[in-house]
Amino acid sequence: MTSYGIVLAKDVMVEMRDGIRLASDIYRPARDGQLVDGGFPTIMLRTPYDKTDRRYVEIADFFTPRGYAVVLQDMRDRYRSEGTGDYYHVVTPHTGEDGYDTVEWIASQSWSNGRIGTVGSSYAGITQVRAALERPPHLTAIWPDVVPTNSFHNQSREGGAMQQHMFWALFIHAQDAQDIADDPAKQAEVWNDLRDLRRLFRAGPPWERGSTSLRHVPPLEETLIEYSTRGAYDEYWQRVENDFTRHWDQHADVPGTYSTGWYDPFPAADSEYFAAMAAKNESPQRLVIGPWSHVGMRGDATFCHDVDFGPESVWGVQRYFAEQLAFFSRWLPDHATGHPDGEAPVRIFVMGGGSGRRTAEGKLDHGGRWREEQEWPLARAIPTSFHLQPDGGLSTEQPSPGAEPRRYTFDPTRPVPTIGGLYCSIGELPAEGAGMEQAWARLLNPVLRLRDLLTPGPADQKESAAFFGSTEPYPRLSERPDVLVYRTEPLTEPIEVTGPVTVHLWVSTSALDTDFTAKLVDVHPANEDYPEGYDMLLNDSVIRCRFREGWEREVPMEPGVVVPVTITLPPTSNLFDVGHRIRVDISSSNWPRLDVNPNTGEPIGRHTHTVTAEQAVYADSEHPSHVVLPVIPR
Repeated sequence: MTSYGIVLAKDVMVEMRDGIRLASDIYRPARDGQLVDGGFPTIMLRTPYDKTDRRYVEIADFFTPRGYAVVLQDMRDRYRSEGTGDYYHVVTPHTGEDGYDTVEWIASQSWSNGRIGTVGSSYAGITQVRAALERPPHLTAIWPDVVPTNSFHNQSREGGAMQQHMFWALFIHAQDAQDIADDPAKQAEVWNDLRDLRRLFRAGPPWERGSTSLRHVPPLEETLIEYSTRGAYDEYWQRVENDFTRHWDQHADVPGTYSTGWYDPFPAADSEYFAAMAAKNESPQRLVIGPWSHVGMRGDATFCHDVDFGPESVWGVQRYFAEQLAFFSRWLPDHATGHPDGEAPVRIFVMGGGSGRRTAEGKLDHGGRWREEQEWPLARAIPTSFHLQPDGGLSTEQPSPGAEPRRYTFDPTRPVPTIGGLYCSIGELPAEGAGMEQAWARLLNPVLRLRDLLTPGPADQKESAAFFGSTEPYPRLSERPDVLVYRTEPLTEPIEVTGPVTVHLWVSTSALDTDFTAKLVDVHPANEDYPEGYDMLLNDSVIRCRFREGWEREVPMEPGVVVPVTITLPPTSNLFDVGHRIRVDISSSNWPRLDVNPNTGEPIGRHTHTVTAEQAVYADSEHPSHVVLPVIPR
């Protein structure tokens, strides 16, 4: 392969259809410092996080020497781009239109061959999807990584509750907003709120306008109010900017690769995105899901949070780029051959099969392996109902008639703490430590010095001082009186569960509205390294009961009346090994990942007080609460 040098043109101002100009860094192949003539296949990335950030520059450093032009662009209202003052606000159509205009501008340049592929993770993935919905003629292939496709269901709200990583994210977007770029005092207020994040989480919702430093960036403050108070799926959430899935029919028919992790916030979104495009499009589609969190695909660690999946699980930056190069090389060069014969469209990492002992790094050895599949969800998966039993058991047998429900008290002032899970990291700005050189403190971007307040991924379900929200004496969650545990007997044969998981409950409550949460847990047996065993979280979710009959309307609960509710858990792929137990935990809170239901039935995000709720979960033949697991035949 020919290796090129790089010539960079910085801050090329590309004009959009409304006259706003967006700053773009253009990396072009060169030899001996001179540009090489001719049109090259082109990679485009659009980001709100500064196009000069190392995570983006390394894309250009990889692709350009291999014969690609690369365009990195600041979104409007961000960094060196011009703006209209409405960044992040849902009513703006600019994300899609700007993507279209940039693709077509690139195609008109002599240095591009007119075949454009897009890359980017998270928000830079959102910009890809939004552009694809506009169908620019020269968009040729896409690789959205860890991307939400429906803000209501898989980013801002979940099961009717607010995902509070979005509360934190708004401060990250505020600290470098153009609105306060020339006002160090306002910037300092934002960083002071990040130092005080624990208090802010404990203080709300409700969050009032003017109560945080977000008041200095009005579009972000308005977004917080909308996210925290709009519980029903209304016209706000239906906008294309918030819900791409309603508009899949408009999506460009181009080859796509969709990548995510089992502990990313978006395995449901991205696997469903793949399935929708595979059903709709004639061009080939690919799905990759590994044992990663939101940024794990480009990481070089064999573990996620507290669990090790072995060296086979690691991709790292160089493999990540090499995989992208192989994908785009099939579609973007002038003589590209297209999809190779025999490649499976789906690649998943099946977790499990490890020793269950502690590794040298202090992680649980859970293990796993990659496997290729032909479709998603897997056609051979058998939906298998495991019934909750009145004695806390979990089995495929129907429960007996007339059994009493299991009961617990849900106190919103003492919620069950979040211990691992599927969400973006939440970071706080710690006080400067002793011995930190002031020169380094001045030079370092404060974002780089954030420490995790919440860490996503698998973790033993036990409270500790390491987990915000935990309280002494730090019990196992299974020991809490407000957590109902249902588990199988130790398995005599391994069971693989691969796909989405659904929990169907029959419940009653003393409240006008309340939450029920569900977790799927792989219970490792005790050994010398883990004398209490290890309760490994696989996935979890929630249902806010006022939305039990649909997301478009709110139906209050009638105290004491038994009703069915459904909790949809994200997909997973896990081998429950011999001696392990399959466990489902039922409770009513998971804080601070999700906001806490005050149990009052007041308007979402505007409650004035909290009340304690008396909860009941039924497990008898008339009320057969159960979890449906997609079991893969041996």
